[in-house]
Amino acid sequence: MAALQTDLRNLLETTIKRARVIAEDGAARALEALAVGHHEPHGSMSPEERKLRRRLRAHGRQLGDELDRKRGTQTTHRLMREVAYEHWHRMLFARFLAENHLLIHPDHGVAISMEECHDLARETGRDAWAMAASYAEGMLPQIFRVDDPALAVTLPPEARVELQRLLSDLPASVFKADDSLGWTYQFWQASEKDAVNARAKSGEKITGETLPAVTQLFTEPYMVDFLLHNTLGAWHAGKVLNQGDRKGAGSEEELRAKVRLSAAGGYDFEYLRFVREAIEEEEEEAPTGPWRPAAGTFDGWPREAGELKALDPCCGSGHFLVAAFQILARLRMEEEGLSRAKAARAVVADNLFGLELDPRCTQIAAFNLAFTAWRFVGEPIELPPMRIACSGIGPRATREEWLKLAEEAAAAGGMPGKKDLFGSEDTLLSAGVKGGL
Repeated sequence: MAALQTDLRNLLETTIKRARVIAEDGAARALEALAVGHHEPHGSMSPEERKLRRRLRAHGRQLGDELDRKRGTQTTHRLMREVAYEHWHRMLFARFLAENHLLIHPDHGVAISMEECHDLARETGRDAWAMAASYAEGMLPQIFRVDDPALAVTLPPEARVELQRLLSDLPASVFKADDSLGWTYQFWQASEKDAVNARAKSGEKITGETLPAVTQLFTEPYMVDFLLHNTLGAWHAGKVLNQGDRKGAGSEEELRAKVRLSAAGGYDFEYLRFVREAIEEEEEEAPTGPWRPAAGTFDGWPREAGELKALDPCCGSGHFLVAAFQILARLRMEEEGLSRAKAARAVVADNLFGLELDPRCTQIAAFNLAFTAWRFVGEPIELPPMRIACSGIGPRATREEWLKLAEEAAAAGGMPGKKDLFGSEDTLLSAGVKGGL
């Protein structure tokens, strides 16, 4: 893997921290202009703006913003952060695609660069970054929902210009390193992490809302490779090395060369460790017996790569998933004779699974996996649904809303409660549903 150089990593960190401040300030002003937190719309608002306001308030409540039912006001802190995040990352993802020749013009079906986006924008009177973002959005419907109200918000012009400048000033090489995407959300959360840790030191409890910021740790590429090479790589070595290989090899390097994958340009298990077994009456400190993978050969695993299931239960931005993709895709090409495109689709569909508390991380992980698959193939291809899900979104509703849902469920089941002067009499079904909900 080509990792991001330290100076570029520092530049990316500075840029993203600054982008969050600008995006959140712009999002706050945009939501204020739409009266999202107010008890009623501004008198000057159009019917379309009023409709968007209603959608945004509903979306904010889904995110956890609180509605004061007496006053009609609503907090907008979570919604503001969501709007800021979505706008910045849609632009960021567009540049990742463009710099890797993967941003496709929807009408012509060819890859276009950011320079070409600017040329097209001048001809049509559109904003170049908005155009690029819309192309990325169309390519990634699983990641950017077309009905997402957060993306329907228009940031103030000065915020958009500053975000575009920040993104334009990043060198193209930032977007070509294999671990750049993994750093983007770590840097986006950096200031939040510092603030949460500072409050925790003063005695404030870490809550479900603040937990992700302090527990998301980016795993360096060499750590990921070491773990995968000594699991997937050791399993593969156990299959392909025969007794002669294990007895006659003179070094670990010789064995690593024998288990190297040749498909799609090749893949080396450079961190795969081997040890020699001690033969009878031999000192364990200097064994001379057959070699074996230090981690074992995982004999209880399936024998075919297509049957392996790799789950990262805290997948973050998908760093382990994309590294495992590189190995599994080549394994399946060699074992099943698949093309790059068929192997990419097969691995996404069959082999890789991720869970994450933070819904934004699942979005980045999904993009990261699609981006990796497209780079592996050499062009964007249609991919099956990615098995990456957010496990941290709880249902949010009042007690009254749950009880109303219980009554509707009981009525749909054919056993509505009887109505009398004193209210509703429970049936066996309605009482059970009400209690459960």
